[in-house]
Amino acid sequence: MSKSPCIDVCRYDEDTDWCLGCGMTKREKKAFKRAPAYREVISASLPPRLAALAAEGHAIGEAARKKKH
Repeated sequence: MSKSPCIDVCRYDEDTDWCLGCGMTKREKKAFKRAPAYREVISASLPPRLAALAAEGHAIGEAARKKKH
């Protein structure tokens, strides 16, 4: 089983529904667990998503764990 890219941040961008921690959508997180055939495709899509979120000024990865006040 491939290790999930999820880092248990689970905060989502309102526009894209991408997780600020790992880049997956809620639907993809379920698919990653239940449909191993899609893991490689999902994993390959995450770095560009996280880069896009960072370019928009979002904290990503572990930095997203800290909520803005």
